[in-house]
Order: sequence, then structure tokens, then C-alpha cells
Amino acid sequence: MIKMTLLQPLYSIYEWYISRNLDTDKMPNHVAIIMDGNRRFSKLHGDKVIEGHKRGVTTLENVLGWCMDLGINIVTVYAFSTENFNRPKEEVDNLMDLFVKQFASITKNKKIHDNKVKVKAVGKLDLFPEKVLESIRIAEESTSDYEGRVVNIAMGYDGRTEIVDAFKKIAKKVEDGSLKPNDITEDMINDNLYTAGLEDPNLVIRTSGEERLSGFLLWQSSYSELYFTDSLWPELRKVDFLRAIRSYTCRDRRFGK
Repeated sequence: MIKMTLLQPLYSIYEWYISRNLDTDKMPNHVAIIMDGNRRFSKLHGDKVIEGHKRGVTTLENVLGWCMDLGINIVTVYAFSTENFNRPKEEVDNLMDLFVKQFASITKNKKIHDNKVKVKAVGKLDLFPEKVLESIRIAEESTSDYEGRVVNIAMGYDGRTEIVDAFKKIAKKVEDGSLKPNDITEDMINDNLYTAGLEDPNLVIRTSGEERLSGFLLWQSSYSELYFTDSLWPELRKVDFLRAIRSYTCRDRRFGK
């Protein structure tokens, strides 16, 4: 703890240096984040698994604040996959209670409302218990009139399932004769995804040292820049986040050209 206290002034200087030298003309507008490492954080600290998830919520609140300060208008976070329902019952039950608490807090979050951030949950929401769905509904309604800034919370999410669901919607139109197969376009598929209406992420960040997408935004991230950091999600520092943004602004994005 003493060591971290001594290093904090250095981190603050480094944060200032990176922020000062960011190319504001190349900033991402949409950042997607795979928030990985909550369980490992708990294990390393000898805590119950839910403690890492709680710490992760604090990190998310910090990251959203940093994004607002940097002018990043869209944030999509991977909060809970369909596979996560297969985790131990106690962990899943505790996570459901945590979702209820955090969505409820959104309705009273001053920074969310001062910055007019629309909050949306995306994914197979029908898989969640009613108490979670009700808290989502209240949070979404409290921010439904806001435009320009959006936070998408991917819950019960799987990228392959999302694509399959999109094609099922389109297939119904083909089946009833209102659409011909040759008329199917990329835009049409985009319009039937869980994230319909949003631009694709410019940057996808994954914490904890793992270097894969794990089914996150598979269609939308085809031309996204990827950034991987070794920091576990609950311990992500502002300087770690700024490094990711700096890395993005230094890249030459050619989109296959």
C-alpha cells in the first residue's frame, strides 16, 4: 500500500502527459470493452467472487467518467455472456442482485443525467429474472430522452447468437414474401442486431491479458482496432485506459484498403 501511495504522483504525471499528447482529431467515438478479470482479482485477494464483481462496478463507473471527459460518446461493455449462466448458482444469484442494485443506481446517478447518457441493455434479456428486467426498464426509461451519448450493457450476450437472431428476423420477411434473398444487405443485417442504430466500435479493449473476443460484437468489430492490457478489470487505472486510447490514435486505419 505504501509503495502504491509513493507511485501515485508519478502515475498522475504520466496521466497528464498522455492526456496532453492525445491527438483529439483521431479520438474514437465508440469504445467497446470486455471487462475481464473480476474472478481472478477476487482469488488473488482471497475474497469471495462477488467482491471482484463489486470492485468491477466501481471500475466501470470510473471508465464511463473518463470516456465522458475525453468526448467518447458511445461505450459498449460486455457484462454477462450466455455462458455465464453456467457458473455456480451462488455467483449467478449474487450477480443478479448486483445488476438490480446497479441499474437502480443509474436513476440517481448525477453524472449520467448531467451528461445526458442514454443507458441500454442489449442481449437475450428474456433469460434474466423479472427483478433484473424491471430494474433495466426503470433505468432505460429514466434516460430514454437523452441523445448523443450512449452506454450499452451487453447482458445474456453472445455474438453468434446475435447474428443468428438477426437472420431469423430477416428470414421471416423472406418467408412471408415481403423480402427477396437477393435484397438482403449488410445494412439490413445491422438493423436487426441487438445494437441496431449504433455505429460500429472504433476500439475494442480487453483486460486481464487474454487476447480474444470471446464472442463479443463479432459482426460489429470486423474493422475495429483491438487493444489488450494485462490489468485485471477491477484494478484498471486511468493510465492503463489512456494508453489504450493513445494506441488507437497512433494507428493508421486503412479498413482493408
